[in-house]
Parts: sequence; structure tokens; C-alpha cells
Amino acid sequence: MEYRQLGSTEQEVSAIGLGTWNVGPVWADASDEQAREAIRTALDAGVNLVDTAEVYGEGRAERLIGEVLEERDEDVFVPTKAAPDEDERHSEEGLRESVSGSLERLGVDSLDLVQLHCPETAAFYEPETFDVLEDLEAEGKIDHAGVSVEKVEEARKAIEYDVVETVQIIFNPLRQRPAERFFEEAQREDVGIIVRVPLASGLLADAFDGDEAFGDDDHRKWAVEDGVEAGVGRKGGETFAGVPFDAGIDAVDDVRRLVPEDATMAQFTLRWILDHDAVSTVIPGSTSPEHVEENAAAADLEPLSHETHGAVRDAYEAHVADYVHHRW
Repeated sequence: MEYRQLGSTEQEVSAIGLGTWNVGPVWADASDEQAREAIRTALDAGVNLVDTAEVYGEGRAERLIGEVLEERDEDVFVPTKAAPDEDERHSEEGLRESVSGSLERLGVDSLDLVQLHCPETAAFYEPETFDVLEDLEAEGKIDHAGVSVEKVEEARKAIEYDVVETVQIIFNPLRQRPAERFFEEAQREDVGIIVRVPLASGLLADAFDGDEAFGDDDHRKWAVEDGVEAGVGRKGGETFAGVPFDAGIDAVDDVRRLVPEDATMAQFTLRWILDHDAVSTVIPGSTSPEHVEENAAAADLEPLSHETHGAVRDAYEAHVADYVHHRW
């Protein structure tokens, strides 16, 4: 496993982390023990960053992470996220309540990293919110603060606040704008980048052939049948990374020929992301130990060639850039 510094936090984190968004009601077929085993498998593979949020399974993910860490001796870095209030912004009361709940579920005295969880754009223009994060640090309730964003512009605004040490953002071969408009600035400001939705809801794991029967409660079904904005995230920007399903299938078809014989499409995608030096860690999520091991192994692949990166860019521009590049 490769390890990288997470911005100014001075934490050395695994290049491949583990995301736990899927430990929630949509994935209720995964038992508590299956989810715990996926976390254990990640730690056994050298993963030392497990990302979570209070809303994942209504606290279930944080609780299960806390239970696994209680069993183990490893020093594991656990970023979590505070949900915005009903107005999609963050009040002091809401932030303090979120931190208190996460502390209890994770069973710790201080949270490693608290990230604002994709509030609306206006929230990034409210300095008082970031003052509360500074207060929580001073009180010893959180060690570090960051943000999770939907848009590049939100990320650029967030790092104007000194308290923000990390940004979590969607980035993958179907969503390339962050590399153009944000990564260099983040490196200059010593801000850690955590990449989420790396596999575009399975598109970049080569999991679909275009004729899938998704369950009625699956956000991917909504996006396939009713268009991008029916997916999850602001304006549907998280389901399939905000790409129309058919366009995503066409892009994957184009990219498939570039995948080395000794790698899967998912590993190829994760390696492509890690080839961007600004990226601190990428957090694919899975409750399958086999997939967790496979994802972790992507960090050991050789960097991709300039020619391969160019071909990925060509596929992006040919199939999906017109849908996503101007939006996020």
C-alpha cells in the first residue's frame, strides 16, 4: 500500500481508503457482520483511512466502524461528516449536535476530521460556520476540519478559510474538471484531497452492459429511467457521477481497451485517479471483502502512461464532457 500526506494534517494516509456510504438502507442486504468484515479486510490490506458520515445508515456506519476499531490496535484515521440543517446550511447548534453524536457512535474522545457534508453553495460564504469549526478544534472535540463539496467553485471558496485542511470531491475519468480548476490551487495551499464516487456508481467498475434491472429503491434506477437530475446529490450529480447512463456506457466501452491485462476496470480507474499527485486518497466503497481487497491492490499498480491518460481524456471529451464539465 502506498501512503500519502493528507494536506496540512500531517497524517500519512493510505492512497486507497474505504468509503462507507453503502452501509445504509439502500444496501440493507449487507448485515452488520458483513459490513464489519469489509472494514476488517480493508485494514488487513493496509488501508488506514475509513471515511464515513452521520447520515450513512442513520449512524449505522459510524457505529460499525467504532465496533471494529474497538477490536483492533491499528492507528486508523476516520473522517466523518456533519449533515447540514433543513435549510441546507450549517448552524452552530446543528454542527455541535452532529459532532456529539459522531463522538458517541465512534466511541472516541475527539474526531479525527469533521467535514461539512455538501451544504448548499451559500454556506461556503458564511464565515460564522467556519468559526464554529475553529471553536470545536480549540475545545478538543475535533482534530481537523474539512468540507465535502458538489462543485469545484465550492471547493475553491472553502479553502479560503484557514480551518479547512481537506476537501472531498468527485473526480474520476467521467468527471475531470477538478484537475483543471482546483488541484493545483489545493496543492499550493497544502490542502488534502479525498476523492469520492471514484467508480461512478459502478459504471467505472464495468458493472453494467446497459440493460440492467435495478431495484425500485436504487438511485441508479431513477437516474436511468428519469434522467440525471432524478439521481442523488444536488441535481443528481452523484449517481453515475452526474453522467447520463447511456453516455457513460459509451465512454466505458471506449476506455475498456486501455485496461491492462493484469487489472480490472475498477483498478484501472483508481490508478488513473492516483496518478494525479494532488490526490491524497481515494475512497471506493464496498461491503464485499473481495472487492475491498481488489480496490486496495490498485495502489500497487504501475502509473499509467501519458498516452493512456491522453486516450482517457479523448473518451471523456467524446462522450461525456458536454454533459458534466460545465456543471460541476
